[in-house]
Amino acid sequence: MARTLTIAGIPISDATDAFVIAEIGHNHQGSVEKCVELFQAAKLAGATAVKLQKRDNKSLYTEEFYNKPYDNENSFGPTYGAHREALEFGRKEYEYLKQVARDLGICFFATAFDIPSADFLADLDMPAYKLASGDIRNTPLIRHVARIGKPVIISTGAATLDDVRRAYDTARDFNDQVALLQCTAGYPAKFEELDLNVITTYRRVFPEAVIGLSAHDNGIAMAVAAYVLGGRIIEKHFTLNRAMKGTDHAFSLEPLGMQKMVRDLRRTRVALGSSEKRIFDSEFPALTKMGKKLVAARDLPIGHRLRPEDIAIKSPGGGLHPYEIDRLIGQRLTRPLKRDQAFEACDLMPLREVA
Repeated sequence: MARTLTIAGIPISDATDAFVIAEIGHNHQGSVEKCVELFQAAKLAGATAVKLQKRDNKSLYTEEFYNKPYDNENSFGPTYGAHREALEFGRKEYEYLKQVARDLGICFFATAFDIPSADFLADLDMPAYKLASGDIRNTPLIRHVARIGKPVIISTGAATLDDVRRAYDTARDFNDQVALLQCTAGYPAKFEELDLNVITTYRRVFPEAVIGLSAHDNGIAMAVAAYVLGGRIIEKHFTLNRAMKGTDHAFSLEPLGMQKMVRDLRRTRVALGSSEKRIFDSEFPALTKMGKKLVAARDLPIGHRLRPEDIAIKSPGGGLHPYEIDRLIGQRLTRPLKRDQAFEACDLMPLREVA
């Protein structure tokens, strides 16, 4: 089976550009208006998709954790539960944002953090589903989401290869549209902990899966490296301003950063080009200017038998190549040559005529 995935009619394969996800998460700060701004900015930057996060907070967290005091500079409520509820959108907001995304022409989906949230998103007919690294061992949720029948993208941070195999096999039992993202669940992730070579491992171990990168690092360069290694889904956190209130903004890309990353990813696909070594027409001017040819080192008479000291290698190119020098030595000239005049094949007497 080919390594391919299709989300909202957009094919993803080794031959395509990267499917770039602008991970908004809760960087909208609970504001639908701000979320629309993020959708618009992501579209202008060239992202393929925008993604939110959906939680059914009261069923997701223990009562103790939900009611735990959460009083800090990034808090949107006095308790962790109140903080999370302030950032959560309901059906009305999701339906509106779905229409906004449709009007913009950008793919929109979300991460389901629990079964009620997965059902909520399924009722909205989302085109794909993301599962976060924290659910890599949550086979009941993976199974439930896979059964919905839409493409499933699984982040694999803080996991062993056995964990990834278990999650992938669980999803594949019910769904053949499963992608895996290499991820390091640090916020931000250290460069020395990104382990981008895991992308190569995943491509070998999961030959039918589209592989990608969920990148929590600061910057855009690692996305290009991931693409070169075979990553075809790139997820980066996205914000309007890295200084905004919230824990994710500091390592998110602003619109200009997203635009540059998308630009570089598209250039990379084109630049990888063919595996066949070719000479392009555009190279000939430089090849002539910087190349070398064989020329007479001094004035030479007709019939002269060529010696090494009679031949010089000089620019520009355009005549006999330097690798042909051994063929010239010992041959006789059919015409006289001036100093710096290029040798030509017709200048050499046929071997039968050489005494």
